[in-house]
Amino acid sequence: MEFLIKAGQLILSLSILVILHEFGHFFFAKLFKTRVEKFYLFFDPWFSLFKYKKGDTEYGVGWLPLGGYVKISGMIDESMDKEAMKEEPKDYEFRSKPAYQRLLIMVGGVLVNFLLAFFLFWMILFKWGEGYIDVNDAKYGLAFHPVAHDIGLQDGDLVTAVDTFKVKDVSDISAFILLEDAKELSVVRGDSSFTLPIPEGFVKKVLGEEIKNLVGVRMPFVVDSVIKGNNAYKAGLLSGDSLIAINDKPAAYYRIATDIFKENKGKRVNMAIVRDGESMTIRCAVSDKGKIGIYPKSSYFNVTQVKYGFWEALPAGISKGINTLVGYVKQLKLVFTKEGAKQIGGFGAIGNLFPPAWDWHSFWSLTAFLSVVLAFMNILPIPALDGGHVLFLLYEIVSGRKPSEKFLEYAQMVGMVLLLSLLLFANGNDLFRWLF
Repeated sequence: MEFLIKAGQLILSLSILVILHEFGHFFFAKLFKTRVEKFYLFFDPWFSLFKYKKGDTEYGVGWLPLGGYVKISGMIDESMDKEAMKEEPKDYEFRSKPAYQRLLIMVGGVLVNFLLAFFLFWMILFKWGEGYIDVNDAKYGLAFHPVAHDIGLQDGDLVTAVDTFKVKDVSDISAFILLEDAKELSVVRGDSSFTLPIPEGFVKKVLGEEIKNLVGVRMPFVVDSVIKGNNAYKAGLLSGDSLIAINDKPAAYYRIATDIFKENKGKRVNMAIVRDGESMTIRCAVSDKGKIGIYPKSSYFNVTQVKYGFWEALPAGISKGINTLVGYVKQLKLVFTKEGAKQIGGFGAIGNLFPPAWDWHSFWSLTAFLSVVLAFMNILPIPALDGGHVLFLLYEIVSGRKPSEKFLEYAQMVGMVLLLSLLLFANGNDLFRWLF
């Protein structure tokens, strides 16, 4: 069921993004009286699932869910319709339009995706506001992955700054470390404060080990509720139980306990707990996913909530969209490392970003994020992407000369090979992770 819920969210999100992206091209094409032959969600090699024609345009849904497209008359695109390009240009064709109109047609999709992201962030902040955990509100300190212990951090420490970046939101610590080439951490431990150097190669190690949760809020492992019918329920665990140890290993804090559960997937463990002031031991099975079936009590820190009025949320939403774009661009430098390349993912990785239960806040937040990603990736100056067409159009505007149609054909072919290779590599990574 989790798979179906995640898949449903992924398909809906990508369908919204693709339709609106292609509508951006469609809008400017129609504005400049350029004929659009096809408007498709998904690709339709050999056949389509659904289609109907209105005016000059065929609208449809393909069977291959790898995106979508609009086929514009007189344009060299993924259809590689060379025969049509041999005929004399017609007034309604893309190639007959002034360069500035062709440029707007090509950037239309990216423009709509950016506007969509800003709109969604605006609406999300207006509807739900935003919440974060201030590092100073983590009264039990922070919990760190063992790789962070190796550089001198200890569970219970507070990281107050990464280089000159002051930490406010706990989730910013990992981002600063990974994206800002940070050299040192400002740490509070008990009553003392000190700086801790970040050794060279630390970021590569984090990426190489595919660590998703480098830093988190430290909290005691106290059961808030037990999932009926699950392992903890069958073992007799109750709301309010405090975990002390697992298999004689200290496990009073949530992160330590979950790590031990993961080490004991598919096994039974002895859990020392405290219930109503009395100590006892419970034997409990651990699932193949390293879970026992409880929800932990999380009211050990304050979540700072920021609410926005309708118009207050607009600049905040634009700012959030810009920060999302800047953060994503900074991440790209990590992709060009051996460790970072291993983390490139395809549809499986994107689908796993969505929660296992349908949640509209998460859905729209991820859709806004993916809209930024789609816009940025499409504007990259790679042939076969919108950015490749934009690059050639800018060359034409500056030089006054059009690239030859033969050159554009070859560039399109090269771009399609590059994109197909990236698609295979990304989804191959997903398959490798799933198998091994």
